[in-house]
Amino acid sequence: MKLGVCYYPEHWPEAMWAEDAKRMAEIGIRQVRIGEFAWSRIEPSPGIFEWGWLDRAIETLHQAGLHIVLGTPTATPPKWLIDAHPDVLAVDAHGRPRHFGSRRHYCFSSLTYRAECARIVEVLARRYGNHPAIAAWQTDNEYGCHDTIISYSNAARAGFRTWLAAKYSQIDALNTAWGNVFWSMEYRSFDEIDPPVETVTEANPAHRQDWARFASDEVAAFDRVQTDILRAHSPGRDVLHNYMGMFTAFDHFKLGEQLDVAAWDSYPLGFLEQAWWPEATKERFLRQGHPDFTAFHHDLYRGVGRGRWQVIEQQPGPVNWAPWNPAPLPGMVRAWTWEALAHGAECVSYFRWRQAPFAQEQMHAGLLRPDSVEAEAAGEARQVAAELAAVAGATTTKAPVALLFDYEAIWASQIQPQGKDYRGLELLIHFYSAARRLGLSVDVVHPSAELSGYQLILCPLQIFWPEGLSAKIKASGAVCVLGPRTGSKTDDFQIPANLAPGLAQELIPLVVGRVESLRPGHVEQAGPYKVTRWLEHIQSDLVPEAYTASGHGIWYQTDKVDYLACWPEAELLDAVLRRRCEALGLATLSLPDGLRLRQRGAFMFAINYEAEPLDLCDHILGADSLDYVIGGPDLPAAGVAAWRIN
Repeated sequence: MKLGVCYYPEHWPEAMWAEDAKRMAEIGIRQVRIGEFAWSRIEPSPGIFEWGWLDRAIETLHQAGLHIVLGTPTATPPKWLIDAHPDVLAVDAHGRPRHFGSRRHYCFSSLTYRAECARIVEVLARRYGNHPAIAAWQTDNEYGCHDTIISYSNAARAGFRTWLAAKYSQIDALNTAWGNVFWSMEYRSFDEIDPPVETVTEANPAHRQDWARFASDEVAAFDRVQTDILRAHSPGRDVLHNYMGMFTAFDHFKLGEQLDVAAWDSYPLGFLEQAWWPEATKERFLRQGHPDFTAFHHDLYRGVGRGRWQVIEQQPGPVNWAPWNPAPLPGMVRAWTWEALAHGAECVSYFRWRQAPFAQEQMHAGLLRPDSVEAEAAGEARQVAAELAAVAGATTTKAPVALLFDYEAIWASQIQPQGKDYRGLELLIHFYSAARRLGLSVDVVHPSAELSGYQLILCPLQIFWPEGLSAKIKASGAVCVLGPRTGSKTDDFQIPANLAPGLAQELIPLVVGRVESLRPGHVEQAGPYKVTRWLEHIQSDLVPEAYTASGHGIWYQTDKVDYLACWPEAELLDAVLRRRCEALGLATLSLPDGLRLRQRGAFMFAINYEAEPLDLCDHILGADSLDYVIGGPDLPAAGVAAWRIN
């Protein structure tokens, strides 16, 4: 476990570099990320390279004992490249090319740009690939940020046609899979197919799903160009990419297969402002962030990285990009740092070292102010660095609970939500929160992951039910909780012949006869539980555990499986999970919304997300006699405690 920082030597006079490196080391920083936006300084004109400044910057950091993550600069192609090759620009839904003057102004499908990326990455890797300071490489930066996964360029159109031909082989197979007899949408050849854009009304959902799959595969293909070069010229170094929060436009698991480490950029306050929570929740956690949102992403990216992951950008203060940008509660940067480490992070790296006094991010805080005086977060980082020894040797172990996460299901729920407020990511985090309120640690994994060893498997949004998943769940011996819409679509985006839950009927004998979405404010009472947003009409010989006043079952159960035929409110989810945990012998708690626990190896961590103090003795039996290594039972606002598990 270590701390890091993001640094931009090209932004500062060279005379400052050595002092910056020294101060980083004194705070306890061990890793520095550089270079991901520096193309115009590395290659100011085509084929003219200026290496001197970067050589000296790397050496300065190296002499201070700092390890370097060197970024490839492909998120920001310079102006001369755009002028020479305007075809590298992405094209929006209205056929207009994106323009130079910001970042991420390229099309993933542009073969011209892939060649330019290969060229700059190769010269970088050849020059620095074996430098002793280079510990890892970061490919590009935040794939898809600013809604840049989708491009409607000529290159994307051609790539999509080739992708479809490879998948379906024959155009008749595609027409059948997509149901193109509907509305006379049949094609005679793959060359007739365009991206699903600017249609008069809703485009064919199967067309849209395949377009999303293609766009996701283009990200992985684009990244592969870089990873192959880096591995060839910089053997033994990790290759990572920095994913984002609340971003699902490509399959991170697929990209993760070709990387060594998953990294992500954690901005709890900005995400809170952008997410779906009600105003009262946003006000309550204004300076802390939501207690489960960041943790969910920690567990997700641990799954994407197959156990290896880090936070490469950690919010250190107010950011510049959210609708409102409050400052973190005092102590909250330390709490966020410890939370990431508790969830298994190898490194937490703050963005950024010094706040920039110019350009687009000048309102984004750093560990230092623009005048080089330490900002509030610097002291909190220093405190964490001093505390790390207390949990030395903490290892990441399998959690008792697995939550299945499928990006393709997210796309399906966006393409055909059926209800305006049916948000797939919200439902996933809703299930995750229910487990966390019980004090449980959770692994977020892909449906293809190994499931043996888990006691409880949550499937909140498994719209596509893969062949063999039922058998794998049965073989695991775990209890499984299925959410609404389970198995409701085939891979071709059609209703299964045996109706939903399709192949999941191998787990539980029921059929979804029809579904209805409920407008905001409408509540169906089901005994002590409330049903909102979504209600399925079930046909089954099973007697429901709960049903609405109108007689519709909402909770069906067998010895190993629960099926929830509605959007489950918190009370229902808590009841389902608590009953199952009691039967499994899994110890549970009743944690308040602002208190969260996470186990890492032989240590348990507690984080107080409330703006008020908490006493662990009020929530954990025997909390006053635990073997604390950090803090104690009295948790201040934004407080952290850790203890050895006996």
